[in-house]
Amino acid sequence: MSQTIADKPNVLFVITDDQGYGDLGCHGNTIINTPHLDKLHSQSVRFTNFHVGPTCAPTRAGIMTGRYCNSTGVWHTVGGRSLLRESEITMGDIFRENGYRTGMFGKWHLGDNYPFRPHDRGFEKALYHGGGGISQTPDYWKNDYFDDTYFRNGITESFKGYCTDVWFDEALKFIEDKSDRPFLCYLSTNAPHSPFRVPPIYSNQYHQQVPDFRSRFYGMITNIDENISRLRTKLRDLGIEENTILIFMTDNGTAAGCSMDNHNYVVNGFNAGMRGKKGSEYDGGHRVPLFIHWPKGKLVKGRDIEQLSANIDLLPTLIELCGLTQVEDSKFHGISLAPFIREENKPSLDRVVVTDSQRVEQPIKWKQSATMTQQWRLINGKELYDMQLDPEQRYDVALQNQDIVHNLRQHYEEWWEIVSTRFDEECPIIIGNAQEKCTTLTSHDWHGERQAWNQGQIRNGLECNGYWSINVEKDGEYIFELRRWPKEEDRPIRAGIPGETIDLYHGGKELMITTASIIVGDRERIEKVSPVANSVEFRLFVQSGPTRLKTYFNTEEGTQLGAYYVYVTQAEDIDLLH
Repeated sequence: MSQTIADKPNVLFVITDDQGYGDLGCHGNTIINTPHLDKLHSQSVRFTNFHVGPTCAPTRAGIMTGRYCNSTGVWHTVGGRSLLRESEITMGDIFRENGYRTGMFGKWHLGDNYPFRPHDRGFEKALYHGGGGISQTPDYWKNDYFDDTYFRNGITESFKGYCTDVWFDEALKFIEDKSDRPFLCYLSTNAPHSPFRVPPIYSNQYHQQVPDFRSRFYGMITNIDENISRLRTKLRDLGIEENTILIFMTDNGTAAGCSMDNHNYVVNGFNAGMRGKKGSEYDGGHRVPLFIHWPKGKLVKGRDIEQLSANIDLLPTLIELCGLTQVEDSKFHGISLAPFIREENKPSLDRVVVTDSQRVEQPIKWKQSATMTQQWRLINGKELYDMQLDPEQRYDVALQNQDIVHNLRQHYEEWWEIVSTRFDEECPIIIGNAQEKCTTLTSHDWHGERQAWNQGQIRNGLECNGYWSINVEKDGEYIFELRRWPKEEDRPIRAGIPGETIDLYHGGKELMITTASIIVGDRERIEKVSPVANSVEFRLFVQSGPTRLKTYFNTEEGTQLGAYYVYVTQAEDIDLLH
């Protein structure tokens, strides 16, 4: 291994889920217990005006590509709009091409099928749960944060212990691996995303101070904090802390650290003086912490950088700090923040950054958008706030500053031109590829107005349907296995699950399903459903190319829903000239 590569810094990138700017002691929260993150804060360069998407998958798409999420096919958390377009070049791709070992642990949320999985996108080793959170529809059935089954490079594997501890355990094993190559370790916790489940030892300390749901939310963060200490201790023990760039950030505003009124102002809890929380276009929805610690790079003393910055800046920044060569055709919307980190006397940059919260099938212009400069926030193209005088965004000054409104609206129009060119394109899941011999399609990725995106909705038999966008890699006969319950539950389609209550983890509604049908492209087939059948199989010859797949379960009461799970395999011994 060349000396040049061996001397490059490691990158340890930690991102938590739904933890807001105010969910840290170092940011003024007097209740939450985060001593180790507070210490990291005191030893890091901190970007205090750093912005992401107001929800999970959009933020991750921007981090992975250095590009505005809406231009990458990702602007929602479900509905086939959390799949990162196949042509996008990722952080994993670039670091791997530059000789790094690459590992990903925890929450991915950019696609659960080929070609969207982390090990399809540049990460040599990947351990992850399904969907956007544990207990969502693509996740392994009955996962509940404790002693769960996860996917290691696409293969299921069972683990003992609490989910966050498992992610850190496995990341530490990856870091410990003897190698003369530097590493990129992307450690993405699903905590403190709901459901708020954590060992009581962490939540009990808050029970007397905050509501129960918040005590569990804070407990999940305190568990993360404890694991951060474990992580940093290991770096020191291995003698690699000096040349490891340690990044800590969160993916959007708080989910449970505060409660809001109808105008998005805090009525209880703590939000560091900001308006809005997760999902909001106001700063509380998308301004998050970013700490960078790197002893060899002389980043060991607490220092705030107020420059407007965003998730799209992280990949260009790491490329510069690590001295990497860009992969050909990677075109970033973000900038490198290295000059600000290095204190190269670079003046404040008068830039404009846009973020928005779409969560719809097709993006809507101006929807929940924030067009931002260092001083101003234009919200939804109408409201204007001076962040220097009014950080809580209480006083709309649009009428008094029409020239600024006009200027920012023009910037938004230019941004819209950039991100909207491929809105009509879908990101098809590929079937018939050797990388995924059995493709498990779930209702999480249905295109349409409504998806059954978590296991509680499956248990309740939610009446909804949509279609999957697929791309058949080669002509052939395929077996489509339609199921109401996943294979690991393996119950008859009609059967319920006994229990007094039906919720995310218990019980299941009986559905008197009588027929099942499938539509692939312009072909349709229908079959009767036996009372004891666990699945209905359709064997179809399908031509290669992009198409749509839709299924129906019809009940004797006259209701209709889609098959929540469809397993697709290519039939053996196919005569391709059929």
